[in-house]
Amino acid sequence: MPSRPDSAATGPAVNIGEAARRSGVSAKMLRHYESLGLLGSVHRTDSGYRQYTPADVHTLRFIKRSRDLGFSMAEIAELVNLWQNRSRASASVKRIAQKHVDELSTRIAAMQAMQRSLQDLLHHCHGDARPDCPILDDLAGQSSACCH
Repeated sequence: MPSRPDSAATGPAVNIGEAARRSGVSAKMLRHYESLGLLGSVHRTDSGYRQYTPADVHTLRFIKRSRDLGFSMAEIAELVNLWQNRSRASASVKRIAQKHVDELSTRIAAMQAMQRSLQDLLHHCHGDARPDCPILDDLAGQSSACCH
């Protein structure tokens, strides 16, 4: 994996618990990201304990922020590689971000359609002691004409 960005602070290596605390990523996820190759090779002590550098912690923060924005693991792997490659073209980064925004827009539109459908069903449900229920009818594929 290419070298990490120069902006990463220098300092002593830390154990997995401290790296998790500093990055905001759980130790379990930290090990997962390492297994996916997102951190490159993490140094281990003679007794096998992982030792994370400040650059590793910086990369973990990058991964966490990417996850917070909803990027997939494949997209994050590509973004990490681009971030660490000083000769990259920003167009490559923008392409990934634009694709993600387009996917989010599609998902948001689908969720808004679900919300409208449910609001319509709620509007037509009496919510009283009667057994008739347009919500259940719709879920069963037996919706009445009043609700659509």
